[in-house]
Amino acid sequence: MKSYLDCWSEVATTLFSQALAGEPELTESLPKPLAAGSFGFAATIAGDEAGRFAVILDPTVLDSPLVGEGVDQKAGWGEILKEVAEAAAGELLAKTGKKCRVTKFEPIDGESKVSRAFQLKSGERVWTILVRDEVRVPKPAAAPPAPAPSAAAQAAQPSTPAFSAGIELLLDIELEAALRFGCKELPLGEILDLGPGDVVQLDRNVADPVDLIVGDKIVARGEVVLVNGNFGLRVTEVATPRKRLESIRCLF
Repeated sequence: MKSYLDCWSEVATTLFSQALAGEPELTESLPKPLAAGSFGFAATIAGDEAGRFAVILDPTVLDSPLVGEGVDQKAGWGEILKEVAEAAAGELLAKTGKKCRVTKFEPIDGESKVSRAFQLKSGERVWTILVRDEVRVPKPAAAPPAPAPSAAAQAAQPSTPAFSAGIELLLDIELEAALRFGCKELPLGEILDLGPGDVVQLDRNVADPVDLIVGDKIVARGEVVLVNGNFGLRVTEVATPRKRLESIRCLF
């Protein structure tokens, strides 16, 4: 079964070739020491797989404008590697069903131990990238034995389930879900004047969560992530079951 490191490698290979100048190729290689001044970033992962994941880069990679002309190369690498770390979490969910997320992302100076090594090649230039993977499936904590419920507590328990028996008949119904990034009211005249290249400003900041809509109801909110080359939604909050059922009231 794929690990977080496997998913990181697949996402990094694709994203580096698409986002970096010169479309460099990332391949696995034998580890070798990096020159003085090496730098990197570490992500803290939480969820079904958890731990620390660090990436260390050859300092000479800063001599080439791989992340764009006229920008801070180290900061640019930080943004790209953070995107890879978050996308790898989405890829792990898609491939294995394991849920995890990046809870912290910070710059580091280096690592004494590495798990795997890669080389990034663009034309005649080759750079080494080292990875230290400490992301593992957490060991379940031993739960204390639950106390036996008292007779009064047993009598107070409801005799009916949370959902009625008939609701199970609806669980296989397929519904269309959509992501809403924002909205904007425009006069009809402005809509008719729209053309290629025009920009419509929405009422939502880029840092705000997006809405997951079913019917005309918001059933969840979350962050947009990259999953296997496609956009996806990492859910950060959900509506109550009652509110989610209200979104399909048109079926009754």
